Amino acid sequence: MGPSGSGKTTLLNLIGGLDSPNSGEVVVDDTHLEGLSSRALATWRARHIGLVFQSHNLIRILSAAENVELPLLLKALSHKERARLTQDALRQVGLLDRAAHRPGALSGGQQQRVGIARAIVSDPPVLLLDEPTGNLDRSTAEGILTLLRHLQSSGRTVLMVTHDPEVARTATRTVHLKAV
Repeated sequence: MGPSGSGKTTLLNLIGGLDSPNSGEVVVDDTHLEGLSSRALATWRARHIGLVFQSHNLIRILSAAENVELPLLLKALSHKERARLTQDALRQVGLLDRAAHRPGALSGGQQQRVGIARAIVSDPPVLLLDEPTGNLDRSTAEGILTLLRHLQSSGRTVLMVTHDPEVARTATRTVHLKAV
């Protein structure tokens, strides 16, 4: 948690290997990110990180299911297995019935849940979530928080940025960043 400009999103981007630090180093699970080539970093990210962006970052010409399936294309899986995992992820976020819809036909909250499904579909050990409940009604947000608690209790590391004190109360640990 922290005010706008305090570095919350930047911190997630550093941990996910999307940004590089001006100084120092970023080490995630004994992997020094600054020493990786861009290709090795992309491979590492595909295996270890699930990202939920504040702006969703969905590909407009793809359906919800195709957007969710994208991370699985980097793995040696059959079409049938990718489809099963994609359907399971969409089911977990309550959007299986919207699988064929493109982002433009989805509400902002539905797009956010597609982004969450995309982040969890490959079962990464680390989930980085930037305001994952920001566009969701309270009931849907509670369902997503329950899912995140389940993922965390089953061994995933869940790092979440939020401005919502109610959401922050669900965390096992809260860190407050200050703008400098």
